Amino acid sequence: MKIIPYQEEYASVWDDMVAASAAATILHTRRFLSYHGSRVADRSLLIFDDKERLIGVFPAALNPSCEVMVESHPGATYGGLVHAGKLRGEQAVLALNLISRHYHAMGITRLRYKAVPHIYHAAPAQDDLYAMFRLGAIRYRCDLSCAIDLAARMPASKRRLRSLKSAHIHGVEIVSSAGYAASIWSVLEENLARKHDAKPIHTLQEILVLHERFPRQIEFVAAKHAGVVVAGALLFHSPTVVHAQYIASSEVGYNLHALDALFEWCIRHAQQDGVRYFDFGISNENEGNFLNTGLYNFKTEFGGGGIVHEFFELNLQGENHAA
Repeated sequence: MKIIPYQEEYASVWDDMVAASAAATILHTRRFLSYHGSRVADRSLLIFDDKERLIGVFPAALNPSCEVMVESHPGATYGGLVHAGKLRGEQAVLALNLISRHYHAMGITRLRYKAVPHIYHAAPAQDDLYAMFRLGAIRYRCDLSCAIDLAARMPASKRRLRSLKSAHIHGVEIVSSAGYAASIWSVLEENLARKHDAKPIHTLQEILVLHERFPRQIEFVAAKHAGVVVAGALLFHSPTVVHAQYIASSEVGYNLHALDALFEWCIRHAQQDGVRYFDFGISNENEGNFLNTGLYNFKTEFGGGGIVHEFFELNLQGENHAA
């Protein structure tokens, strides 16, 4: 194998590799990663075999707060090793060992690896987790998400069914259109400011740029009452999962149980689209060490269960690399 740093001339073949992979989504594509621009220092890699054929890619960048740490990927929910079947078993161990050695030679002392949750795999593809074990990685963080298996959905709770009925009685209407993006973002910004004195990670302009790049994979869903948007969600579509990236409701929306109507609509449409899972996203704060139990329970009551997001760290200064 040979490792080389990513260059823009490889953007097309990189995205072809992502499209052929059983464990990659739009978050791994250069079209998605490039929107970060100069805000992150890219340290992505390409992996070639001894016949100069591309067999894998590794999206990565410097951690924004530590210049001697590379993370895969700081600008995405997950990163990791992407391949189309050539980097399984011992080949995965070898590839990640070579990647580690490449970064070590650059003066990098730590490599952080965000594994892709298994529900995003079109076929079993957790060889990278075995490689992390072989290389001596530690799991430094674990977040808990909630997802519904749409092929075997557990019953929704009586509370959720009552709230859904109430939303329908109050005339809550669900619509899907990028035309509601600004209204949804206004609800989101107000919600975060009121509850957490915070702002969304992405601006409306950034999300609209991403939607322009991925019009079929990024969807805006709004809950309306009397013509006004009172709740909304941003959905990311992948081959196996519909994921709620952002979720927000106004105070009026909470009183109307608008999120119950919105989620039931999203879940049913995901089923109709033929994907396997609906993913509500994580309910954690403080690097996974705090679980917002109320939020997590709310999500599980729609008929879901726990899915973990695993984060690993390799110390590149030690002698823990497999031969």
